[in-house]
Amino acid sequence: MALTQLSDIIDVTVFQDLPAVDAPEKTAFFESGAVIRNGMLDGFANSPGKTGELPFWKDLDGSEEVNYSTDTTSTATPKNLAQGEQIYRKAFVNQGWSEADLAAELAMGGTAMRRIRGRTDSYFMRQWQRRLIATSNGILADNVANDSSDMVVDVAAEAIASQTSSTLFNRDAFTESVYTMGDASDQLTTIAVHSAVMKQMVKNDDIDYIPDSNGQLTIPTYMGLRVVVDDGLTVTAGTTDGFKYTSVIFGNGAFGYGVGTPNVPVEVQREANQGNGGGVESLWVRNTWILHPFGFQNTGTPTTNGFSYTLSEIAAATAWDRVIERKNVPLAFLITN
Repeated sequence: MALTQLSDIIDVTVFQDLPAVDAPEKTAFFESGAVIRNGMLDGFANSPGKTGELPFWKDLDGSEEVNYSTDTTSTATPKNLAQGEQIYRKAFVNQGWSEADLAAELAMGGTAMRRIRGRTDSYFMRQWQRRLIATSNGILADNVANDSSDMVVDVAAEAIASQTSSTLFNRDAFTESVYTMGDASDQLTTIAVHSAVMKQMVKNDDIDYIPDSNGQLTIPTYMGLRVVVDDGLTVTAGTTDGFKYTSVIFGNGAFGYGVGTPNVPVEVQREANQGNGGGVESLWVRNTWILHPFGFQNTGTPTTNGFSYTLSEIAAATAWDRVIERKNVPLAFLITN
């Protein structure tokens, strides 16, 4: 009986031309508008180098009082408009799957490539979403360490015995977190929560549903914000017992997203001497991403390989620095039991 090899069922060109099955654009985070794919970031992701600058114009200083006109010869001095910069870092990511686990399962005639594409796209979609959450955790950590927690409201108790209705997710705590943005709070459009927090929201009878594109009431909302439920959001143990849950509140465009094209995005590798000469084939898929929060710059250098931050590194306070004032950053955090 002949053994079907990866090279028998994968045409790399066709594989790359197939429509994405589970691309990030199909996640609830992306559909909510919290993450926006940006053509400029696509260009940066395809350009040489591992880091780059995202310049932006700072706002006019509204705290400076106007000039008052006179009929004298006194001269007014015009103000200048300054630029700032955000530093981004690319993520060069890849993963491979060997024939033994993949080819035997996926040899399904004409549908094999779509099946493989569905598996690999789904894998990278989950990795992309984990990277988004890790980046959010890094921003939170930087905010606590360096900006007096002005984006964070923490009402969680450290012990189960101390938990009350005010330490669980509740409307008062939510309102406090939203208004860390002051009069810019109306920029917030989405709240991402763990399913345990969503359960509390449902118990409070606070969830409303709006129609999806098909007119069905399937999109959950809370106080006018779209709700995204993801159990990848941060859960930490209390210092005594119990757990604390971090919910993240986003505005439109809180994150920009760009996609680059590696030199060889998809490759089938054959190693004839492996399997004691029986031969092994592996499928390799590579991606280049930029996933950058508005108003921040990457700081430091990745220690694992010097090029791309790992999930744990990008979740650290040392990876981020806010470069614009708080109310212009459409992000807030709420920590509850």
